[in-house]
Amino acid sequence: MNIILLSGGSGKRLWPLSNDVRSKQFIKFIKTQNDDYESMLQRVYRQICDVDKEAKITIATSKTQVSAIHNQLGEAVGISVEPCRRDTFPAIVLATCYLHYVKGVSEDQVVVVCPVDPYVESDYFEALKELESLAETGDSNLTLMGIEPTYPSEKYGYIIPKNKGKVSTVFTFKEKPSVEIAKTYIGQGALWNGGVFAYKLKYVLEKAHQLIDFTDYKDLLSKYDTLTKISFDYAVAEKEKNIQVMRFAGKWKDLGTWNTLTEAMGEQIVGEAVLNDECKNVHVINELSVPILCMGLKDVVVSASPEGILVSDKEQSSYIKSFVDKIDQQIMFAEKSWGSFRVLDVEEESLTIKITLNPGHGMNYHSHEKRDEVWTVISGKGRTIIDGIKKQVEAGDVIAIKRGCRHTIIADTELKVIEVQLGKDISVHDKLKYELIE
Repeated sequence: MNIILLSGGSGKRLWPLSNDVRSKQFIKFIKTQNDDYESMLQRVYRQICDVDKEAKITIATSKTQVSAIHNQLGEAVGISVEPCRRDTFPAIVLATCYLHYVKGVSEDQVVVVCPVDPYVESDYFEALKELESLAETGDSNLTLMGIEPTYPSEKYGYIIPKNKGKVSTVFTFKEKPSVEIAKTYIGQGALWNGGVFAYKLKYVLEKAHQLIDFTDYKDLLSKYDTLTKISFDYAVAEKEKNIQVMRFAGKWKDLGTWNTLTEAMGEQIVGEAVLNDECKNVHVINELSVPILCMGLKDVVVSASPEGILVSDKEQSSYIKSFVDKIDQQIMFAEKSWGSFRVLDVEEESLTIKITLNPGHGMNYHSHEKRDEVWTVISGKGRTIIDGIKKQVEAGDVIAIKRGCRHTIIADTELKVIEVQLGKDISVHDKLKYELIE
């Protein structure tokens, strides 16, 4: 299979674990057979590879998420990078052009598009293979997967097929309705629109050239910030006459809120927490190094991270976004391609960060114009390169870096460093990158 995984979202509904660079698909809360934890991204990627070891996977994402994807899946994963967010139609067109113009995938090749974050089992990915086959052998321009609804939901759009067979032509689409209207749709055999579909590359390439003035991938990329923000459903699917839908009745959950996410947790506690015997239906995810004690709570989710602390009734947690929108705070935790960082302290003229570098990885070779830095190695071994001079470092070493100095640090083992940034104008934008020749 050729699969495009759509990875977007700004992370508002699962605050404080998610933020603008760490959307819900990167949160590690799913317990594995090895008693480790994996994210939805890691789970879906693993599940695809289990079902189809030859699958070619491309993740369509914004540039702010690239480092987290590399951190969780490695450097070899295929990525189509959006310079800025422009909704699903431009993102799918860009990924399609990337496959054709850059990777050399034939126009007659079928591509399956699906979100990166559904909570599903292996039968879902077997169904994707069936969807691919339908798109390859059928006459329809677009083949959708419709999810058999388990309740009348207001959260999803609906696909209404012409008949109740497993595969049917599509009669019409309906937007997110009220519960009562949703009941009527379901009575008509309607399916949830889970954003899963398949097509031959030439179909979307033709649509793209009809709606966007560009020549190839490079040209499209240069114009990307000028494209209209529009979903694939609005731009293409709802206007397509030659379209079919395949029913899927297996397990499928959209873990878009704390309420639905806790339903998928294999245990009540992730991290350090204690619940007394009077707690009922309480889930805790704690990323801080301090314990959480819950007593006598019912139907509550508690989540703690460097971004903040949430204590909420599970049903009320669905309404979190408008409150989080009012919180103006810098990113306090992020995964990078080389490891991760966590902000420990913020002062007017200083910022203190704990950095963890994975073995064999290092930061970009860079400099700052408006700040000095002091690195204190607290564990592990590695080496620094400052203005071309290499030096081995280990726990206890302190390295002072003046503004203007070119510098990097590379881990031989897992390396943990406390970085103190000093200056009157500390900004993530104060960074010049250089080529490193060792």
